[in-house]
Amino acid sequence: MTESGAEEFQALHEIVQAAHAALDRDLWDYVAGAAGTETTQLRNRRALDRIAFRPRVLRDVARVDAGATFLGKKVRLPVALAPVGGLESIGAGGGVTVARGAALAGVPFFLSSVTQSGMERVAEAAGGPKVFQLYVRGDADWADAELRRAAECGYDALCVTVDSAHYSRRERDIANRFAKPWRSGASGGMAYQAALDWDDVRRIRDRHRLPLMLKGIATEEDAEIACRAGIDVVYVSNHGGRQLDHGLGAIEVLPGIVRTVAGRAQVFVDGGFCRGTDIVKAVALGAATVGIGRLMCCGLAAAGAEGIARVIALLEEEVVECLGLLGLDGWSGLNAGHLAPAEPVVPAGAFSAFPLLRLKPRPA
Repeated sequence: MTESGAEEFQALHEIVQAAHAALDRDLWDYVAGAAGTETTQLRNRRALDRIAFRPRVLRDVARVDAGATFLGKKVRLPVALAPVGGLESIGAGGGVTVARGAALAGVPFFLSSVTQSGMERVAEAAGGPKVFQLYVRGDADWADAELRRAAECGYDALCVTVDSAHYSRRERDIANRFAKPWRSGASGGMAYQAALDWDDVRRIRDRHRLPLMLKGIATEEDAEIACRAGIDVVYVSNHGGRQLDHGLGAIEVLPGIVRTVAGRAQVFVDGGFCRGTDIVKAVALGAATVGIGRLMCCGLAAAGAEGIARVIALLEEEVVECLGLLGLDGWSGLNAGHLAPAEPVVPAGAFSAFPLLRLKPRPA
């Protein structure tokens, strides 16, 4: 689809709908599903929906700037395309297409080490900030070699995922008997991820010069240890609800972690963020960058790189509208005082942020 064709999508739910039509049942359930009872995933959305806005009026908001910085570089929004495995199955070109979509959109992206496109090819396709995210599938020498390759390819930062010591039971995939092609041969290497500890993190920090992020921090205690270890970015995440079942929503734990970090590192967050209003809530609570995963996958499945760029364009429209209606002409001045607790009015779900979404039943 051409960029102009992607612009036929006038609302985010239309992109989600197109992705549902494009993906078979196995892949849709992989994208939409989560671990066990999917409680953590539901809490991600419910926690976001429990936050309301307190708008201010009669301010000059004729021009609203939603731009931000990422690792010191100017980007279009405080949004990054989160690392996702199996991209090649979701859309042609996989990680390469995501890199091109990020470049079109003017936002950074994370490349998962289990993406089959190859970090070199993805780096060549990139046009802006990029982060290499590592799942540890070998010993210290193996990990160091992977991280050195990423630095040599020009990645701007390194990210180690730390909430995947054991692979979760994702029951949609189990019920579908879906064998993920990108996980073939991964089981033997999982022991290295399970054995990963803070000494390994410190060793990586000492051996590699690029900024280091830890993705999967969900408690104030671990945020404190990360700061003491000299981590540059504490990435708050519960893996989109895809790892530990019955966890708290990501935005629920964000304020306490921001207080604990106290400016010693940047704080990123992901987990259920689907709308511009979600992004504004996260930034108001102290996040520097918000990761989007499922929504990125929908853009990829719906229209490739142009679909991803269209997701970002629509999010930007929503962010600008939200900031303007809060009485703000940018991120400066946005804080928790613009938020208030409220009861949710929409039942939580992976895509419950889109009330107009109508997914057609699949043929038997």
